[in-house]
Amino acid sequence: MNTATTVPNTRSDTGWGPLAVLMCGTFLVVLDFFIVNVALPSMQRDLHASSSGLEWVVAGYGLTFSALLIAVTRLGDRWGRRRMFSSGVALFVAASAACGAAPSTELLVGARLAQGVAGAMVSPMVLALIGDVYAGPRLPRAIGIYSTVMGLAAATGQLIGGLLIHLDLAGSGWRAIFWVNVPVGVAALVLAPRLLPDRRVPGNTRIDLVELGLATATLTALLLPLLEGRRLGWPLWTWMSLAGAVLAGVLTVVRSRALLRRGRRPLVEPAAFGSRSVRVAIACQGLLFVGMASYFLVLALYLQDGRGLGALASGAVFAVVAVPYMVGTSRQRRLAARLGRWTVPLGASVFALGHVALLVAVSAHGVSGPLVDLVPGLALAGFGMGIALTGLIDTAMGNVEPVHAGAVSGVLSTAQQLGNALGVALVGMVFFGAVSGGYAHALEWSLVALVGSTAGVALLALLLQPRRTTPAPSDDPATEETEAAAPAAA
Repeated sequence: MNTATTVPNTRSDTGWGPLAVLMCGTFLVVLDFFIVNVALPSMQRDLHASSSGLEWVVAGYGLTFSALLIAVTRLGDRWGRRRMFSSGVALFVAASAACGAAPSTELLVGARLAQGVAGAMVSPMVLALIGDVYAGPRLPRAIGIYSTVMGLAAATGQLIGGLLIHLDLAGSGWRAIFWVNVPVGVAALVLAPRLLPDRRVPGNTRIDLVELGLATATLTALLLPLLEGRRLGWPLWTWMSLAGAVLAGVLTVVRSRALLRRGRRPLVEPAAFGSRSVRVAIACQGLLFVGMASYFLVLALYLQDGRGLGALASGAVFAVVAVPYMVGTSRQRRLAARLGRWTVPLGASVFALGHVALLVAVSAHGVSGPLVDLVPGLALAGFGMGIALTGLIDTAMGNVEPVHAGAVSGVLSTAQQLGNALGVALVGMVFFGAVSGGYAHALEWSLVALVGSTAGVALLALLLQPRRTTPAPSDDPATEETEAAAPAAA
């Protein structure tokens, strides 16, 4: 059993340098979910890739990323959160370089799988380290910035990818979308030891390999058919895999309870989820992400395949979502101070209203008409998304003790990725099932489904309680008053 070390007491006057390092990691791992889509045609021509190979370039990253999140979170608590973060960034840099240099589809897929492993090492450590570094009024501000960066990486991925391919830097073509990760990752690696604490969770940190294997098998068996089922027409093995995920999940719970009876720590400790608000926030987060990745997917298909926009032009349309998203995240704290528990339901409702407005515009014009008619729906969706996402993360991470921050962060990240996979599978079935009637028709039905999932977030979020507030130590009380009054940074 390792002797645990702890970080110095978190301070509300900690500078923003540590957050900048963590945001480099967040931006890279989220961006690589979305940026690759715009490069698939170029990859296919250059590598003579099959459609199956291209699917694995996309799905392989999501599979290893999602399946390993909970296991890596516990390992980070044992090994040290900064050490896990830095190791993940280093692997991400190496895997990105390998993707950019890949001479064949097989090697590209292998490098993408490694990128997913690295993403799983980085993602949950970011929120856990934010909780280690920041306290008092700076904690919700840091979470707001985290939410902004995560949303911007998703919303601008297509624009950044299209721009890099259009510029064709040094004749690199699609390879630039991976090589651009290298300098950003190296900068984070250099700064991490200087700016980030390396916290380990005290107590019994021994990891049960049986439980670890069962948990990983559960997530893999669940995610693989969700990622591949629609493309393959849902063959028998996909349903068997889903059934196997249920069985493995039950066995994981049984094993976890057995470990608790022996006085050992399971991967997911019940004590970390004692607050109802934490449990509800995680459930809302998963449901919110059902409607996020799928929203970006069907909108991109409508813009490019339906309206015939190029990658760069369609990426520019996504800026109409990104800018209001930034406004929403920056205003979330002020709204929360006034509205309390109604903040997340309001944000989700505005998100749903954006879908309704876009549905009206698409129904009226189909794949023609001025793009400006889409702006109200896109802007409302971005604004509501920013409020809801920031509020949920703030609620989840603000209601846990620092010792449990890693566990909650890992489960929160897992809920996000499961929501992504489930949303793409379900909304993708709606879209491709209706596309025979045209891309406008397919988007209309997809938006109906998205209104339902987002309205579900608004209703479920009514169960949330206000975020727990804890006074933060400070050498200068005036500093605390100034921070509490300052507008949220984004």
